[in-house]
Amino acid sequence: MRRAVLCVALAAAAAACAAGSPDARRVEAAIAAVPSLPAEMAAAIRSDRDAFVRDLSAAIASDRDGLLVRVDKARRLGAGYKPDDLVPLAKGRSYLPGRDGLALRAPAERALDEMARAARADGVTLVASSSFRSFEYQEKLYDRNVRELGKAAADRESAPPGASQHQLGTAVDFGSITDDFALTRAGRWLAANAGAWGWSLSFPDGYEGVTGYRWECWHFRYVGKEAVALQDRWFGGVQQWMIEFVDAWLASGPTARPAP
Repeated sequence: MRRAVLCVALAAAAAACAAGSPDARRVEAAIAAVPSLPAEMAAAIRSDRDAFVRDLSAAIASDRDGLLVRVDKARRLGAGYKPDDLVPLAKGRSYLPGRDGLALRAPAERALDEMARAARADGVTLVASSSFRSFEYQEKLYDRNVRELGKAAADRESAPPGASQHQLGTAVDFGSITDDFALTRAGRWLAANAGAWGWSLSFPDGYEGVTGYRWECWHFRYVGKEAVALQDRWFGGVQQWMIEFVDAWLASGPTARPAP
């Protein structure tokens, strides 16, 4: 009996110690910083915190190109931000540029070409219709959408200047940029395979309250394979939750990542 009581006491002490560990405190701070995270998702993270922290740390450590920057309506880029490693989307690659003047950051362009090569092996051609957009370009696009649709409707599908993932140079709009894209061979291929190449659907169906935008079956962001694995295992496949959590985790660490 005394041994059983001692074991219970030791287990309780170990649990209390773990709950007060730096990782535990950072996890709780990050959970609190993502208020839209479902309670059951937070509970799953807490119940297997060590495995979660390993996966999270692996995704962050693998991000040598700064791919996991948070950009949304609440966290905007400055007017002067422009990646310094933009490369043109060129003819002769595995993808097809939808028009002249398109560009991506170099790691995203390489990843797009690799993914497009895999798609071609399956008989599918990926057409990149939109890519990097400057602050000024997005400002004009947003203002036009507000004039044509009204602000409420425009805000559901058009990012204000500084809030667009396109300004990061790691997001691509594919194909027709319409809901019908989901029914095309390319749309179905991307839905099934993009994650294997490090690309993530930014605005999934049914999550407008989380992402701030309606479903966009054509809009994918390159975050890297490890981040997609983290997103799929712990965040229900929702990029926004994953990005917000990473942002909060880094902000609570000993050295916060500088904003772009």
